[in-house]
Amino acid sequence: MSGTARDQILARIRAASQAAGGAAAQADGDADAAYAALARRYLRAHHDAAAHDIAALFAERAADYRAVVERVPESGLAAAVSRVLSARAGAAPGPFLIPDGLPAAWLAELPAQITLTRDDRPLPAAELDRVSGVVTGCAVAIAETGTIILDHGPGQGRRALTLVPDFHLVVVQAAQVAADLPDAFGRLDPARPHTLISGPSATSDIELIRVEGVHGPRTLHILLAGP
Repeated sequence: MSGTARDQILARIRAASQAAGGAAAQADGDADAAYAALARRYLRAHHDAAAHDIAALFAERAADYRAVVERVPESGLAAAVSRVLSARAGAAPGPFLIPDGLPAAWLAELPAQITLTRDDRPLPAAELDRVSGVVTGCAVAIAETGTIILDHGPGQGRRALTLVPDFHLVVVQAAQVAADLPDAFGRLDPARPHTLISGPSATSDIELIRVEGVHGPRTLHILLAGP
């Protein structure tokens, strides 16, 4: 086959592919528009943020899962982080893991004896297991279920950072608390990985004996910052 004939064939294939791709994109756009236009007469939310204290509901539901939950003012957040990490260091000496992008202001009042480490290499599981705990933010929290969602963006780190250490301190801003699942998922980027955390890791055997810390942190401490 001559070069000219081959080029003509490839040009036709490219043109057909582009046309098909454009039609598919148009069809996708039409489908999205049709979905958005559907009438939704059902109740989409059980808790109206205008009529309920959504942050209080989240604190209550998260505590039901045996998480330690504290509400602190934004101005007292650094002091609260310092107090919680100091208490943890006294019970389980070791460094605290800090993911990239964690706000420096949260750590501004740490005492000199608190040691921090970062996931620079990244750290192997054995080293993650030796830290005293990890400090992260979150992407969103769900009031109805007491759930925290990480999308592993800045200040959250990769998934192993919040699965291997035995202690997880997570800061939740009051503005990050969504009323329920539809509200929460509407705030998330579906292209990112998501980890949903409802209380400390727990499991039970056939005799219903609860064991904590098997599949993740034994202790989940939440600082809910805001008004």
